[in-house]
Amino acid sequence: MLIEVLSGAACAAGVMAYGVRGRSARLFGASVWRGPSDRPSIALTFDDGPSESTPELLEVLERHQVRATFFQCGVNVERLPEVAREVVVRGHEIGNHSHTHPRFYLRSGRFLYDELARAQAAISEAAGRKPALFRAPQGTRWPGLAGAQSRLGLLGVMWTVLGRDWALPAEAIALRLIRGARNGAILCLHDGCGVRPRPDVRPMLEAVRRLIPELQARGFRFETVSELLCPRN
Repeated sequence: MLIEVLSGAACAAGVMAYGVRGRSARLFGASVWRGPSDRPSIALTFDDGPSESTPELLEVLERHQVRATFFQCGVNVERLPEVAREVVVRGHEIGNHSHTHPRFYLRSGRFLYDELARAQAAISEAAGRKPALFRAPQGTRWPGLAGAQSRLGLLGVMWTVLGRDWALPAEAIALRLIRGARNGAILCLHDGCGVRPRPDVRPMLEAVRRLIPELQARGFRFETVSELLCPRN
């Protein structure tokens, strides 16, 4: 009997862990982690912005005629509203990445909703666009998130490949993403660091300069997440 109880507890813990961090999990809200594999398109995404370095990133993307998706934090948008607006002006997509970039586990449903709603309001006011996509800070989901996403009309987005650009040098970041690139892949990088002002994202910037030409040479086309998921005929 004890063995059965322990086995059941272990199984429940495993399900919970998968729901919280599994990239393909949908237990705590509608979510995607890749797009269709029937065409050579990928989505480049950036979390934690906008930051003081985002304009430099926008110049790199424009140089290569690449459109991306930026999951922005409300606090950062309130600090740099003109940068958030410029992201949209340059033709990129903006998603919701919470307001203060907290850890979501052990939080109430009300807390989760408030974080998403405050970010939604800040982004809509600054950028003039209401986000339709959401990425949880650290990719951590929690019970109550599904209700918050549903009320705000947000689709969760995870990733196919995580660049680990907060810890690796530029060459390793680029190689990690290039190796993981495949049809429908969603690549995740960061143009900020939580809600910290003036983060050092130079390794990310250099990695982007390296990986875009390489992936384009391999025949990949860059699209926003929404374009990747719902291609135009």
